Amino acid sequence: MLKLLVQLSLRNLTRHKRRNLMLFAAIAVAVGGVTAMNTLIRGFQADMLDSAVSNLTGHIKIYAPGYRDDPNIQRGFELAENFQPDVAAEDLLGWAPRIRVPAVIMSERETRGIQLVGVDPAAEVISFLSTVEITGENLTDSNDGRVLIGRELARQLETKVGRRLVIITQGADGLNREKGFRIAGTFDSEGTSLEKIFVFTGLTRLQSMLDSHSVTEVSIRLRSEPKTISVKEVLIDFFVGLEVRDWQELEPQAAAMYIFADGAIFIWFALMMSALTFGLINTLIAAVMERVKEFGMLRAIGMRKSVIIAQVVIESTIIMTIGVAVGLVMGYLVFLFFADGIDLSAFAEGVEGFGMRTKLVPVMLVSDLVLVATLSLALGVLASVYPAWRAVKITPLEALRR
Repeated sequence: MLKLLVQLSLRNLTRHKRRNLMLFAAIAVAVGGVTAMNTLIRGFQADMLDSAVSNLTGHIKIYAPGYRDDPNIQRGFELAENFQPDVAAEDLLGWAPRIRVPAVIMSERETRGIQLVGVDPAAEVISFLSTVEITGENLTDSNDGRVLIGRELARQLETKVGRRLVIITQGADGLNREKGFRIAGTFDSEGTSLEKIFVFTGLTRLQSMLDSHSVTEVSIRLRSEPKTISVKEVLIDFFVGLEVRDWQELEPQAAAMYIFADGAIFIWFALMMSALTFGLINTLIAAVMERVKEFGMLRAIGMRKSVIIAQVVIESTIIMTIGVAVGLVMGYLVFLFFADGIDLSAFAEGVEGFGMRTKLVPVMLVSDLVLVATLSLALGVLASVYPAWRAVKITPLEALRR
């Protein structure tokens, strides 16, 4: 019976080529549009996550209690000499100890408020410092007594590589410390917000300046975001007496937008598929009502209602399957076309406000393709049941008179 129904369905599809071709094209365009848009939303989501964890945050960060309310070296903590995070090697991408304190920087002409950050350059592969373009030289190691400043900050201070700057900050005893630094280089990051605020120097040299052996934070970056919760629980047990926060707690705006991206995918799919479903139902009703006489004859010779409904469902399923397959291919081709990224530099100020970079790189997930294909086919089947049910409600005698 199933073989017979499939044969009848294929014959009926070829009898109305123009109508079925238009229906097939509408399905393909809708599915292709959803697939392509999903890759952009996923790219937006991945970019926000990467920006959040690269912005000296990491997936997880450890503080001393009270540091976030009053950030200074007095709120620091000491690490054991051979300290290593208690995280499985396959989960850990890297970790970095830092000192991060508010300070004032002065050039010959200007003064600005900044965040002075002491780093070990070798450990900063987990932050944006590993990807920025540097003019001049980078810091060599944690003993480097020079500073690395943002290109925008250098412009504001009217200074350049090789010149000296004076930095004032608070030491471990609560008294101000003032020291001159020579500029090793300037960094150019995505957007100007990071360039304006961060000034980097060697971690050990900054500890010496502040008369402290402490650090104010430890950032930990993982290989995959889903591991954050389980690793955080392990670190909470390990760092007794310290605050252990994940990136969602430290970057709530980025976290909210990250979660919104998941919802946006379903909203976009619902809008596109709702419009497609209404069009599909109307088209199927018209197609089915044209064949009422045919269905009446089939019922008169003994074909059950359920078999006729099954035939209509099979026809629409065939159309949906072909349309969805072609739509997925179309979406994939759009993804390949923009695979190198979309330049958003013309909207730099706006995208920076969302924590994004000026180049949006689409991301395609197999799970999204499976979701789109499954839901599209399910909607197609459901949309075909109602027109078929309307047709079989007419009695065989009534149908044959039409």
